[in-house]
Amino acid sequence: MNSERSQRIGNGHGEKVKGGVRKKSGLAHRKSLNDSLEGEVKAFLLDEGQLHTYDDLTKVNPVTPTTVLKCLQARYRAKVFYTHAGCTLVALNPFQPVPDLYSLDVMKEYHCAPQPQESKPHIFIVAEEAYRNVQGQVEPVNQSLVVSGESGAGKTWTSRCLMKYYATVAASSSLMKSQDTVERIEKRVLDSNPIMEAFGNACTLRNSNSSRFGKYIQLQLNRSQLLVGASVQTYLLEKTRVAGQPANERNFHIFYQMMTGGSDEQRSEWKMSHDQRFAWLPNAEKTLEEDCFDETVEAMVHLGINAEKQGHIFRILAGLLQLGNVTFCSAMDESQPCDLEEKSKDFMHRCASLLCVPVEELQTCLRVQTLRAGKQSALFKPCSLADCSVRRDCLAKVIYAQLFEWLVTFINDSICADHSTWCNFIGLLDVYGFECFQVNNLEQLCINYANEKLQQHFVAHYLKAQQEEYVSEGLEWSFVKYQDNQGCLDLIEGIPTGVFSLLNEECLLNRASDAKQFRVRLEKELSDNGSMSWDKFSKQPHFTVAHYAGKVSYQIEGMMEKNKDPVPPELIHLLQKSENPLLHQLFADRDPVGQGTRGLRQVVTVVSKFKNSLENLMKILHSTTPHYTRCIKPNTDCRPLTFKKEEVIMQLEACGIVETIHISAAGFPIRIPYTSFTQRYGLISNLTLFRQGAGEQGLEADNKEALGSAVADILRVVLSHSLDASRHIDNEARSSLVHCGRTKVFLTNSMLELLEEHRNRVCSQRAFSIQCCWHRHKQRRRHAMRRAGTLIQAAVRSWLVRRAVRRWHRAAIVLQRSWRKWRALMDSLAEAELDDAEDLQEAMPTELDPILRARGSVQLSSIQDPVMVRGWPMGLALASAPTITVSMTATGFQKMMSVMACLNEHCFRSGDYKVETNQFKQGVASIRAQPRGSIKLHYQRSPLLYADLHPDHKRDGVTGLNQILLEST
Repeated sequence: MNSERSQRIGNGHGEKVKGGVRKKSGLAHRKSLNDSLEGEVKAFLLDEGQLHTYDDLTKVNPVTPTTVLKCLQARYRAKVFYTHAGCTLVALNPFQPVPDLYSLDVMKEYHCAPQPQESKPHIFIVAEEAYRNVQGQVEPVNQSLVVSGESGAGKTWTSRCLMKYYATVAASSSLMKSQDTVERIEKRVLDSNPIMEAFGNACTLRNSNSSRFGKYIQLQLNRSQLLVGASVQTYLLEKTRVAGQPANERNFHIFYQMMTGGSDEQRSEWKMSHDQRFAWLPNAEKTLEEDCFDETVEAMVHLGINAEKQGHIFRILAGLLQLGNVTFCSAMDESQPCDLEEKSKDFMHRCASLLCVPVEELQTCLRVQTLRAGKQSALFKPCSLADCSVRRDCLAKVIYAQLFEWLVTFINDSICADHSTWCNFIGLLDVYGFECFQVNNLEQLCINYANEKLQQHFVAHYLKAQQEEYVSEGLEWSFVKYQDNQGCLDLIEGIPTGVFSLLNEECLLNRASDAKQFRVRLEKELSDNGSMSWDKFSKQPHFTVAHYAGKVSYQIEGMMEKNKDPVPPELIHLLQKSENPLLHQLFADRDPVGQGTRGLRQVVTVVSKFKNSLENLMKILHSTTPHYTRCIKPNTDCRPLTFKKEEVIMQLEACGIVETIHISAAGFPIRIPYTSFTQRYGLISNLTLFRQGAGEQGLEADNKEALGSAVADILRVVLSHSLDASRHIDNEARSSLVHCGRTKVFLTNSMLELLEEHRNRVCSQRAFSIQCCWHRHKQRRRHAMRRAGTLIQAAVRSWLVRRAVRRWHRAAIVLQRSWRKWRALMDSLAEAELDDAEDLQEAMPTELDPILRARGSVQLSSIQDPVMVRGWPMGLALASAPTITVSMTATGFQKMMSVMACLNEHCFRSGDYKVETNQFKQGVASIRAQPRGSIKLHYQRSPLLYADLHPDHKRDGVTGLNQILLEST
């Protein structure tokens, strides 16, 4: 098979055979191909320094398990843990924290990237692709992210990262809700994880945080693709782990969290002393990261589980731990019930007190069986020592299973949105990985059956359906062989001769279970199935199933009892009487005799319930668009950065990674209907005919032909422009890139890149043309607006100037008119009030200087003519003559009176001087009239300090400063 793969991959596109039938070749030719393959593999592996650069395994040439393994090993050594493998993502578990690999900045980087597929491989690429598939479609299709792999491969961590991504990306940009509401939804969705992991995960030999149940989380989105809620569906909780743990494994995390995180007050309430040891808590001294009690309690609070309900839950769990320490011993009389060991009596009282049930009734239910035969009265039969232990374990399992189911229901009620508020969902599937232990029972059979169903879903959806579609569309395709596990599924779920059918039929028979007899029947009914085998030399009855991931031997002993899962009615009656409100609520509606007296055919077995729930899950997966992530476990010891080739190659071959790479590399992973193709790429060839084409089923023959020719034109334009002009494009080269089927166009990734590149180029050119036209239009409008603005501004400025000039003219005229009126009024008032006075102007000499007339005059007696004294100090003027008569005109009556008082005080104290005003001399009738002139009196202090204010008139001359001043004038 490898030689045929390498021949096709090594030649670039491989040999193609019409109808899907491969050509037969001779032995010599096949040998030469094998030699050529070995040479190509060696040549590829020579450059080991570049192997870690292959972020997509489809680029590996040739594709063989060896080359794929070497590339993954090189990337793992370079601490690169994600690699594309065609349609799937391969995730290698580093078994250690990787800083900043899942930070908020990385989430934003992938969410905001134009093409996330072009970024480095990451789990966020798968998440973003699913999210954009919901956003980018007219009628969004629900998406499913299937995370598969062995136990310990990292599925739970991957699912946790996916939930964190969607809670961050799909809730942070909500516009319709307040930020508090958005944070509440995000917090509640994320807080469901710690609770589910605490009550449903446990430490196993292969994984310290192994999911002991399957879950399918639906993240609910509204019409704006924003997160509004979530719901959780669970499958097959491994409740047997409560009462029995395999060697070197632990019970569920919640019990150890209570032991390590409970306070002294809480431990006292739970009746758990620090030195007490519990039989159902092995390896309690082992400390794990998951033993975080505070985180679980905080998540409960955020989801609405108040302190009272928390108290009821932890008391029930503490009661189960006390119940596990209860042991029995055989009674002396076989007709009497088994006795409690002396050290178990205290444990029994503690258990009854924590479960709030009567201790006597609890002991009776565990040691005595109640039998009913028709309408007869009940009979009491003492149980054997083994039956007492079975009934004790059954009580613990049924309580824990009901409590887990109640928690799931409560979480859904808390985080699930109303159906009218959401329209699409993105599902995250996290199931238990494939398991193979030394002793495998019914739980491992169901778990591996679920993994078989998921592998078949992948095979049917991708490996098988894609190749069949090639043939139906008329492609010349050589089928790639792959491992089809349909035979194994027929072996397990076949009707009427499958393992489950025979197991259910055995459980319905009213007889004691016999493992050897059931093994004989399996050999008889299923001996012709190649997926089942037996070891005839084994002493323990068993059967071996060849799963896709390897062979697993299942122990038959105890399988029928686990499938029946019987619960004694008296245990249900006892729990219904419990005074613990939560425990009473868990069993209030349960029919205690539904499995006993209403007929054996009404018994619902474990495998029947699990099969039905798994079929419902597969229906959901088939109705959604799946995205696959394959988690690979590099080593079984969970050691950091340790890569074991043998274990990795087994996982690669089991999950079909190599076949997936083959089909992705040689096939056409992109399939686009003609209508969608022309709508997206029609602008490359100026196609305008099929913008709103009909659907594929509604196309007529003529339209199909027209669409086919349009598609051919588009492809011809792209190929002619993308490839070198000198290179001849033949049909063989074109068929390796693209193929036109009957209704779809099949493309390789490289051809899709060419189409997108050419489309972007055409869009850029047209956008540039539109921009040029728009800029030209804007420039013209801007120029026209500038001219219009200039004209408007000029007109406005001229209008403003004209208006201002007119206002100035009007104001000047008003001022002139007012001034003239006022002058005329003043003149008329002066004429009217001074009509009895003599005109000073006529009395003054005509040759008198107008300035002197305006400022007034001083008449000196010794001087014949009036002398101007406007530049003289008053003291100097007064010192020039012994007697003086001052005639002056002052503006304002108050000012004149002040001056006269001043002169009388300082200058004329001796009485030799006489001061008369013009107003008094001329006989002024009214002091309101404006005087004809005014005089400025310079009565300064500085010159008079050195002047002789009272000169000796008898002396002939003037001395001192007075003489100097007189001479200077």
